[in-house]
Amino acid sequence: MNKFKHKVFNVLYSMFAILSCVALGKVCAFYAPLLPGSLYGLMLFTLTLHVRIFDADRIKDSVVWGVKHMGVCFVPAGVGIMNHFDLIRQFGITIVMITFITTFILLTIVGLHYQRYANDQDENDDEGSHVS
Repeated sequence: MNKFKHKVFNVLYSMFAILSCVALGKVCAFYAPLLPGSLYGLMLFTLTLHVRIFDADRIKDSVVWGVKHMGVCFVPAGVGIMNHFDLIRQFGITIVMITFITTFILLTIVGLHYQRYANDQDENDDEGSHVS
């Protein structure tokens, strides 16, 4: 029974962490409408995990479960595509080209930033290993 209580607590803790970040994201979007509230919420959630406001170990099982069942979220998008197939037929090649180009740009930017971060880490490690 103790394991069950622990699991229930972790689920409630995860829900609180995620929903509070989404709610704060909605508030941010209201005052600074540059990005959608869900994106602000995602950034806040990442930040709170990074600075350890929320315990990632308690949230991990719920996040893994959410990712495992994420396919349910794409059903409405699939229905939308089926309902607007005439637009897909008309602009399909354009949509595919835009998708490939923007994905390439995004992966290039992420790769360059990661490479710079990795090089900075290597330089910091090299500076710390020298004994004066």
